[in-house]
Amino acid sequence: MDLVPDDRPADAASAELADLLAGPLLPAARGLLGCRLSAGGVTVRITEVEAYAGMAGDPASHAHRGRTPRNAVMFGPAGYAYVYFTYGMHWCMNVVTGHEEEAAAVLLRAGAVVDGLTTARERRPAVRRDVDLARGPARLCATLGIDRSAYGAYLLGDGPVRLRPPVEPVPQEAVVAGPRVGVTGAHDLPWRFWLDGDPTVSTYRRHVPRVRR
Repeated sequence: MDLVPDDRPADAASAELADLLAGPLLPAARGLLGCRLSAGGVTVRITEVEAYAGMAGDPASHAHRGRTPRNAVMFGPAGYAYVYFTYGMHWCMNVVTGHEEEAAAVLLRAGAVVDGLTTARERRPAVRRDVDLARGPARLCATLGIDRSAYGAYLLGDGPVRLRPPVEPVPQEAVVAGPRVGVTGAHDLPWRFWLDGDPTVSTYRRHVPRVRR
């Protein structure tokens, strides 16, 4: 990806986060917990993420078979948004991590609304409980108003979609790791990370292969 002058961290704390995202995948995924993502007048605190290792032997990754127009942003550099459409109705968002050409990314699975609650409720009027507004990757994007227009956005600058470090550090003992949700390949890898006991974390459903008859 060709960088533009605005593709730089907004402050020192964001610069530290940029360094973390440019490093190894799993520490980057853990480091996203507690970060704040803002878009469309709403801010969520990230409570659950899921790591994907790209071409490095991860069959569940969208980049496993190489570069395509859909996944091109995954090939770096780190700190950009990979947004994709799924099931013909939902948007989901990943944060690109690692070195260029690694194609690693972290799916943002859930968050708690910490600002813009009225706007979030207006976007999702059928949701009864606030903890369910951004509980799940598609719900998170719907709550923030994120769609295809966020694809390739630099997240650590001052653009319309902004990722900022946690207000307070997240203790390591507060982070739990487990298998990924709903993937057909390498589904038992413990590459999903979440904040222990947080009510916004999505329910785990193990992938069950279909039986051909």
